[in-house]
Amino acid sequence: MIAYGNVCLRQFPKTERYVMAARIRGDMYDLLELIVAANKHYYKKTTLQEIDTKLEALRSLLRVAVREDMKYLPPDKWANWAEMLNEIGRMLGGWFKSLTQ
Repeated sequence: MIAYGNVCLRQFPKTERYVMAARIRGDMYDLLELIVAANKHYYKKTTLQEIDTKLEALRSLLRVAVREDMKYLPPDKWANWAEMLNEIGRMLGGWFKSLTQ
């Protein structure tokens, strides 16, 4: 997801590369960092909730980037990226479920 995201972020207008694109890029790396931390922690539930929050924030930023009045991100690239985020969400849901059993 990070490799694909970085390719997509290069297409953002120069004015947004250092604002919105930087925020999205930072959120992607924060998400990766939280996943690594959750894998190492004994009490994972709070970290998994943080991952879920960060994932939802990333989805929201991408929705703003693809909006009709913004058009920073083409709809087809957004769809691919959104599917990757959905897959991460499904894995996260499975991880939550495994903790409760």
